[in-house]
Amino acid sequence: MSDAPLQIRNFSIIAHIDHGKSTLADRLLQLTKAVSEREAKEQLLDSMDLERERGITIKASAVTVMHEHKGQPFMLNFIDTPGHVDFGYEVSRALKACEGALLVVDAAQGVEAQTVVNAYLAVDQDLEIIPVLNKIDLPAARPDEIAEEVEQVLGLPAEDCIKCSAKTGEGIQELLDAVCEKFPPPREPVMKQTRALIFDAIYDDYRGVVLYCRVFDGRLKVGDKIRMMQMERTFQLTELGKYTPKPTKVKEVGAGEACYVIASIKNLGEVRVGDTITIDHDPAAEPLEGYEPPRQMVFCDFYPATTTEKKGGDFEDMREAVEKLALNDSSFTYQAVHSEALGFGFRCGFLGLLHMDIIQERLEREFDLEIVQTAPTVSYRAIIRGKGGEHVEVEVNNPADLPDMGSVEQIMEPICKLEIMLPKDRIGDVMKLCMDRRGIFKQQHFVSEAREMITFEMPLAELIYDFYDKLKGITSGYGTMDYEIMEFRPDTLVKVDVLINGEPVEALSLITHKLKAEQRGRALLTKLKKQIDRHQFEIPLQAAIGGKIIARETIKAFRKDVTAKCYGGDVSRKRKLLEKQKKGKERMKNVGSVNIPQEAFMAVLDTGE
Repeated sequence: MSDAPLQIRNFSIIAHIDHGKSTLADRLLQLTKAVSEREAKEQLLDSMDLERERGITIKASAVTVMHEHKGQPFMLNFIDTPGHVDFGYEVSRALKACEGALLVVDAAQGVEAQTVVNAYLAVDQDLEIIPVLNKIDLPAARPDEIAEEVEQVLGLPAEDCIKCSAKTGEGIQELLDAVCEKFPPPREPVMKQTRALIFDAIYDDYRGVVLYCRVFDGRLKVGDKIRMMQMERTFQLTELGKYTPKPTKVKEVGAGEACYVIASIKNLGEVRVGDTITIDHDPAAEPLEGYEPPRQMVFCDFYPATTTEKKGGDFEDMREAVEKLALNDSSFTYQAVHSEALGFGFRCGFLGLLHMDIIQERLEREFDLEIVQTAPTVSYRAIIRGKGGEHVEVEVNNPADLPDMGSVEQIMEPICKLEIMLPKDRIGDVMKLCMDRRGIFKQQHFVSEAREMITFEMPLAELIYDFYDKLKGITSGYGTMDYEIMEFRPDTLVKVDVLINGEPVEALSLITHKLKAEQRGRALLTKLKKQIDRHQFEIPLQAAIGGKIIARETIKAFRKDVTAKCYGGDVSRKRKLLEKQKKGKERMKNVGSVNIPQEAFMAVLDTGE
């Protein structure tokens, strides 16, 4: 290495899902000799089993590598981020710690909905963006057309696009040179006191909480007594290091560098992502600008699947599993709930449906639990008239928590701004799908000869179940979408209760638009009728709004032919036996309980279109 001073570059790799971010990160690690040929494997930074199986990135990973460019040594700190819409907040956190971003675009698929959103996130942070056209080795690749598309949609000059293939390694050297030349160095420190931003935190069974930080001002050294400025907690710094991509200990880090910090912190509740670390004896006057905490938007209940022998016995195992998982994922929340039909469980909050799916799978896999999951709902806000006539606003995460409709003035639901990128010939069908889901058309935007981008405002509740599947079906897999929550807006919403054998089952109640209530109720009961087995007694299924029944189905009872032994003779004998059977059925109905299978709870999901 030459004696020239070390230059630092901090950047993130951002893109739509499946455009090759993690593969590109692998190539950068190989080309900078951070991993040997022997250690190299695909998606090296995706360490979770689930990430490797599904082929997606769930957690952002930060890596430091050394590189020499024109005789000048460079330290490159880069973060491989997730692409899925549910993990958008991971991307925004990663960008706060950087000065540049590599915006990866698939040279065959072109600019997608999430590409646009991620590009805007980077522009909002004033980052330098280098557009990268990946997968140019594919037979279907159209790099020149896509470069034009990037210029049209994102306003980044077509000639700035770097064409490469992360799979074959073509063009990667040119990309590395561009990173060194085009990305700006870290800003100069504005004070001598130490300030480091926490952009991620994970829990390690052996070392406690591991913080990922970016130092903006001053220095951090092993042995320092550090203070979290928001949480006002102090800790002794026991280990500093960088992932290269193996953890490598260092004695100290200076301004502009990224590192991991270990300070014997026992649980994730003691730290907040977006907090500023400073030195306890010489603190900074004000913290760095942090992040807004992630907002849970989808809620559902998890109950342990109880067998008759050990009813409720699994709840303690489940509590332990949920607590451990929350240590590793601060964006998921939980609280204990109780249901008449299902016993004790947890109401959990998630960023989106994929996030929910992953949490459920991790609970079943890593902790060997069997889970009954209720249908996901979104969070509503309700204006309630208090006893003294005053109006109170409450957040409702579970339809069962909604107070009596008599005292509810109005219910407000979350509205999303939905951007859909789709082929031109499918616009009519997708418009109809959006209108059926109470969408309001906003604008249409030309992308290329074959594609358009349309923007709608739509209630989140209409979006979270099967909208994406339907969109993919209509557009033969070519449509992509991205959404963000805009505001809460009032509408004529009602709560529909489901009664089974006269008893309300809270886990099945739902909030829906008044005009759709009867249709949703009827569709749900028809599904429940197929899911619940016949019993020895007749079971009425009812959907109700307040005290008014809006739909009913009946599951007929099993019936034994008690008159089989009467042959001929007087009819009163038969009648007497039938009356006796009827009384028995009545008595059984009063004491019998109805077994509701897991599938019944998921029947709420199907909107029955």
